[in-house]
Amino acid sequence: MREDYSLDAVKEIFTKFLVERKHRKTPERYAILERVYQYDGHFNAELLYKSMQNDYRVSLATIYNTLDLFLQCKLIVKHQFGDQIAQYEKTFGAATHNHMVCTICGRIKEFSDKKVGKMIQNKRFAQFDVSYYSLYLYGICKKCKVEREKAT
Repeated sequence: MREDYSLDAVKEIFTKFLVERKHRKTPERYAILERVYQYDGHFNAELLYKSMQNDYRVSLATIYNTLDLFLQCKLIVKHQFGDQIAQYEKTFGAATHNHMVCTICGRIKEFSDKKVGKMIQNKRFAQFDVSYYSLYLYGICKKCKVEREKAT
């Protein structure tokens, strides 16, 4: 399911968060937010840092600190796929999906399954209200499987 959003709505959520917690509303934070919401998939802090250098001179520390603020106000979600560096993904405007992670090459493939989503939505958990879910499947991708079979 894809959530409707606008960048203005996301900025409004972030502004409210900053005001409530008495954080500064800096142009760099909003520039980082705009760049994050331009991504359609996963990104990491270093990729974000490099993409910002032509337009804004922000430090890697500023990127990490700002990503932490986005995590706190639930504008992004953090993924830790095995031993890879942390990956981030926007939460608004993204379709609900799951992840298949190859344990050999580290490739990540996203997939959606309406049956799985329905099962989780319909499942009742004792003394627990689900706000969102994340499903990771670890295994071997087709390419690595073929290469492994060739090697044997």
